[in-house]
Amino acid sequence: MHDFLLAKEIIDETLKIAETRNLPEIKGVDVEIGTIALAHDGMAEHAEEIDVDNLIFGLENIAKNTILKNTLFKIKKVAGDNWKITNIKT
Repeated sequence: MHDFLLAKEIIDETLKIAETRNLPEIKGVDVEIGTIALAHDGMAEHAEEIDVDNLIFGLENIAKNTILKNTLFKIKKVAGDNWKITNIKT
């Protein structure tokens, strides 16, 4: 479930970037993820590893009816407890 919530956040952020930059399509998005703090409460006992396969499944399903429907999402696991978009390919 948390993988899907993160997927929604990533899609929302990517769509904001596309709108800001006036991009009609995005071919690829590179994302780095660490251990994500659930509910963003910062409590270590509420942290869990995000399953990359579940995250990609969520990204693809949420993107279906958007300009991101054909976008390739590349996920890289990194140290830390946040996520960030590192590259957008148009």
